[in-house]
Amino acid sequence: MRINRRTLRHYRDEPNSFAQELFVDLPVRYSVLAQLLSFGQDLRWRRKMIDRATGAQPHLMLDLACGPCTVTKSLARRVSGQIVALDLSAAMLRQGQRVLRRASLDGRVALVQGRGEQLPFPDATFDAVTFTYLLRYVADPAQTLREIARVVKPGGAISSLEFSVPSRRGWRVAWWGYTRLVLPVVGLVTGGRAWWDAGRFLGPSISGHYKKYSLEWTRDAWRRAGIDHVEMRRMSLGGGVVISGYRG
Repeated sequence: MRINRRTLRHYRDEPNSFAQELFVDLPVRYSVLAQLLSFGQDLRWRRKMIDRATGAQPHLMLDLACGPCTVTKSLARRVSGQIVALDLSAAMLRQGQRVLRRASLDGRVALVQGRGEQLPFPDATFDAVTFTYLLRYVADPAQTLREIARVVKPGGAISSLEFSVPSRRGWRVAWWGYTRLVLPVVGLVTGGRAWWDAGRFLGPSISGHYKKYSLEWTRDAWRRAGIDHVEMRRMSLGGGVVISGYRG
């Protein structure tokens, strides 16, 4: 996928279909390169998100936007209950299935292809939910948060990880230079053309998302969705943010 004005319009107008196209060639090396390109911070961020969701040892969890099941695998090792892992991308789910099978965890995880905006589950199904890098790929983040809250039992934990933009000017300038200049080149060298395209898209998509939906807006949207005790923790000088709360 060549990232140009046309594809960015496609991203804004049809984020679901754009995400399916963007991720089709990324799954095999996704977890390794996510760690490399984030200087190991992505793993630390995911651990913090998982910590917030698993304190009560949930019996049934949903890992939403599971990708190649990096978080799913960690959840399965952390809790003794069952896990449903859902993603829009069939390619990501196929890789996730391989990851879980190699770890002998596939018997405890059900893989489902679906949309975060329209979850195929009854109300109050899950004891806890995690979701990772989801809100940039949906047309209506507020509606998606309401849908997530709908499928969680009252009192159940909800925890998420998203990229963010550093608030301090100096770090924001460094972040801009890395995401616009360094990341695409390193992605190309280590992962090929698909990672060049993904690297070129990532920085502008993050900046554009927060121009429209600030962190303050996002925290309020969690609360409006019926999620209580919302906590927001910036990670790695603001490059990531973990948001968590409990279904009211």
